[in-house]
Amino acid sequence: MGIFLPCPLPCHCDKHQDSDQPQTNLHSDSSSNSSLTSQSSLPSVPSLTPHSQALDHASAARYHCLATLKGHSSYVFSLALAGKHLYSGGSNGEIRVWDRNPSSLSQNYIVSEGYSAVKSIVVLGDKLFTAHHDHKIRVWRIANSTPHQKYKLITTLPTVNDRCMRLFSAKNYVQVRRHKKSTWVHHVDTVSCLVLSRDGSLLYSVSWDRTLKVWRTSDFKCVESVQNAHDDAINAVVVSNDGVVYTGSADTTIKIWKKPDGGKKHSLVSTLEKHKSAVNALALSTDGSVLYSGACDRSIIVWEKDDGAAHLAVAGALRGHKKAILCLAVVSDLLCSGSADKTVRIWRKGSGRSYSCLAVFEGHRSPVKCLTAALDNNQSSNNNSGNSYLVYSGSLDFDIKVWQIFVPF
Repeated sequence: MGIFLPCPLPCHCDKHQDSDQPQTNLHSDSSSNSSLTSQSSLPSVPSLTPHSQALDHASAARYHCLATLKGHSSYVFSLALAGKHLYSGGSNGEIRVWDRNPSSLSQNYIVSEGYSAVKSIVVLGDKLFTAHHDHKIRVWRIANSTPHQKYKLITTLPTVNDRCMRLFSAKNYVQVRRHKKSTWVHHVDTVSCLVLSRDGSLLYSVSWDRTLKVWRTSDFKCVESVQNAHDDAINAVVVSNDGVVYTGSADTTIKIWKKPDGGKKHSLVSTLEKHKSAVNALALSTDGSVLYSGACDRSIIVWEKDDGAAHLAVAGALRGHKKAILCLAVVSDLLCSGSADKTVRIWRKGSGRSYSCLAVFEGHRSPVKCLTAALDNNQSSNNNSGNSYLVYSGSLDFDIKVWQIFVPF
């Protein structure tokens, strides 16, 4: 059982030594650099936040740290919200579930342990999908009736049946490194990110092995694998409501994938190349018209749809973080960003293409590795002058912080 603590004052701690990096020889030299390494910003991209270093006090947003959730004994790598619960994954393989009720935020329990680092979590109905450092995707049955019971492991992807079906035909094998082949359904390096299609029928996974894979959630079968989707480790994937897939990589590019009309396989339709360093995080606006990308160059590039669903143009960059951008999350018309500078920033689009920084959350003692956010239903329904949101941040300081921010209309 974890414990609840009020948030401490901002603290500056010793330099963190990163261990979250590829452990194989699959990648080019660029992937050997830690995702926490901050590189120079992008002078060629205009800033959408001309005064980003200073908080926009004119916004009148009010915010505070609601709680610090203690319980993890390792880095917090992943967070996911589902109904009344918050799920968190640690670098030691531990998965915890927390009660989101403000009066019982500290209530949590371990639903799985003993596996490798949990890099990503998604929830579909009564199933929990987790991506791991040991190259596996695991599927768990959520136990709602007995909350303190460990979750049952349903299967590991690729499944035994999926693997066996591919073993006896040479056409199912692909080259994964110089003297090694594997079946195309296998990830052969850390699975870094998961995302579900809008209808939940498909699960997309990306890996440091440079592949994008598509899984059918009804029977857990791998239905597609895009080999060598990037030239280096893939760190992030998001999917729009109309099925367009975006992948961000340590090769500094973002690629856009789409199934042609009547086609069954995704094809590359565009490559976005403005970043000069590893892309660590992606997020889509609620309506899917804007893509946000965060990288080691400390900037968040804002990409807007131009003359087609697959064509995006650079609107500009959001600046203010002092180190690498590690995670992004969108809720309503807000963008949340977490950084190796130990802070979380909240952004909102203003008139034209300008953005304002509504808040800077300080208090974590190490880089902020993961974020999720939601409307605060306990507050918003009682207030006609604005909306209240809850932002959850997971850090390499082992803590999860819960932030509450009120944003006027």
